[in-house]
Amino acid sequence: MPFSRPVVVMGVSGSGKTSVGVSLAEAIGETFVDGDSLHPEANVAKMAAGIPLDDADRAPWLDAIGRVLAAGQVVVACSALKRAYRDRLRAAAPDLELVYLQGSRELLAGRVAHRPGHFMPASLLDSQLDTLEPPTPDEDPLTVDVARPLDEIVGSLAGSMQERSAHD
Repeated sequence: MPFSRPVVVMGVSGSGKTSVGVSLAEAIGETFVDGDSLHPEANVAKMAAGIPLDDADRAPWLDAIGRVLAAGQVVVACSALKRAYRDRLRAAAPDLELVYLQGSRELLAGRVAHRPGHFMPASLLDSQLDTLEPPTPDEDPLTVDVARPLDEIVGSLAGSMQERSAHD
């Protein structure tokens, strides 16, 4: 049964947004979109050079993600580090389901260090952790510890989402 709301899988670099997002989309019968693919070239170049993005850099990217979310049921991987960013996405898709992937700095750093070919260098992890504003209870996130195996994470999320969908 497809989930009835658009989903954002959020977290810092190395949290597994793409892996979880792809598997979750498959589990709930929806399409997956990697938010990284929606970054303007200037953002990619900046990050590849080890320069953190600022709010002005992120605005067109968040708007592009918002358009994808507003278009229908989809699972999007997006860091969504600040509350203001998530609020911007909710303005485009008010019924947004938020999945927050959290993990220890050590686990995340180990993952990022062993991820060849990605434009986001490991040096930016601390910048992302400094920027991160974890979702608050009023955002009603599904929060998952990414130290768990992928199949457990996805099974737990899919079950929780189906349960929520039944109550909508």
